[in-house]
Amino acid sequence: MLLTARAHARRHGTGIARPRTARSRRLKSTLLASAVAVCLVAAGAPANPLGVGDRLFPYLGNPGYDVAAYDLSFTYSGSNSKPLQAVTTIDGWTTAALDRINLDFAHGKVESVEVDGEPATFASAGEDLVITPQDVLPQGDRMRITVRHTSDPVSTKERDGGWVRTADGLAMANQADAAHRVFPCNDHPSDKAMFTIRVTAPAGYTAAANGLATGVDRVGRATTWTYRTGHPMATELAQVSIGRSTVLHREGPHGLPLRDVVPTKDRGLLEPWLKKTPDQITWMENKVGPYPFETYGLLIADATTGFELETQTLSLFERGLFTGSTYPKWYVESVMVHELAHQWFGNSVSPRTWSDLWLSEGHATWYEALYAEEKADHTLEARMKAAYGASDRWRAAGGPPAAPKPPQPGQKIGIFRPNVYDGAALVLYALRQEIGRRAFDQLENAWVRVHRDSTATTADFQRLAEQISGHDLEAFFKSWLYGEKTPAMPGHPEWKAAAPAAKAPK
Repeated sequence: MLLTARAHARRHGTGIARPRTARSRRLKSTLLASAVAVCLVAAGAPANPLGVGDRLFPYLGNPGYDVAAYDLSFTYSGSNSKPLQAVTTIDGWTTAALDRINLDFAHGKVESVEVDGEPATFASAGEDLVITPQDVLPQGDRMRITVRHTSDPVSTKERDGGWVRTADGLAMANQADAAHRVFPCNDHPSDKAMFTIRVTAPAGYTAAANGLATGVDRVGRATTWTYRTGHPMATELAQVSIGRSTVLHREGPHGLPLRDVVPTKDRGLLEPWLKKTPDQITWMENKVGPYPFETYGLLIADATTGFELETQTLSLFERGLFTGSTYPKWYVESVMVHELAHQWFGNSVSPRTWSDLWLSEGHATWYEALYAEEKADHTLEARMKAAYGASDRWRAAGGPPAAPKPPQPGQKIGIFRPNVYDGAALVLYALRQEIGRRAFDQLENAWVRVHRDSTATTADFQRLAEQISGHDLEAFFKSWLYGEKTPAMPGHPEWKAAAPAAKAPK
């Protein structure tokens, strides 16, 4: 995610599981009756929201299972004021014996739930959907959950993400804590999965989603589009666009299929920007290696969000970024590269926890700044010197880069502060100063290669940096990532950080 300049000013294993038969499940549950006591939720206890222990979002994600694949089906009526009818099917496996299954889900009505083809009871608890199957699910077993529900795009003051209402339809913006406002899921980046997405819409609308199109079926006055991802994806990166749109196709490097989704009326106006993508991908590949996914493109939405978003294989952009006169050409191009860089840093290699966000936003900002230096003579050193001057203020306001302060209630994107953008890019600049450009470039290439299609932590990054550079970087990372004050910049002892503003007396 990249907040626009005006927003900054305002804010300061993936195989598909097969369901077990009811008979085999009952037999296994009988054999494991003595293990019921180790279930995560005791039978008969009140439904409670759970979480995986993320320090920034305590109730996000759920323990006891891993998701292998999502199959999402949405039916859009043509009105943004009406809920979509939806079916979510989740294939996965249990990592503990479960007599209840918690899914993250809010802002929709659940009509029915099945577990392995049998009806299950369910209740809401906070922003969790708590499901009670007919029998205990043993540890290490496959499971299939089917939820029939609505998915409501109507905004409320409390909402912060999920469906975005555009001038002609809908799009998604699920970062950081909002995919479960669209569909039931294990809504944490540590549990990536494959996705199949089907969207049915009336005549005159076009639907697009992550991955490659695998089918277009027209029945009467409605059309169903089907898309599948070729790589696992975090829930916060899911994207569905429904609108009076045109899908434009072109070829990227090495024959990579590219597709852009734009308002039909703007296709000519936007083409000068869209045709820049192939060269930008080549530029990124020259920096960090092959593009990691099956396709890429821009989704340009006629909406005001205050940010752009790296949804996997189909990045979301505001129409006004390209059609207005607010931003210079070099800045718009560098923003395009920011979201493109996220396909490697944040999407292919996802943060294990939300405290690891600096690894995503810091790297995207780093390549955004490098692109601006090489293409528009806006030097990286000047940008990093300015960031150094502001760094202590950013740390005071938002926390150190790898220990950001939690968001305020009702402000789920409040973790996207300067400390994880330019503040985190400043850490990468200091690291390059510390270990040298050659080792740094080797580290960047190795990072996205070693952790491709997976998740990784700050500790993983430190270990790899030490391995490649041969340096003991414990003290470096501790001070730069967790210190309240910005350390001295290697090679630039003359750089000074401005003192944080004094707190007003209470």
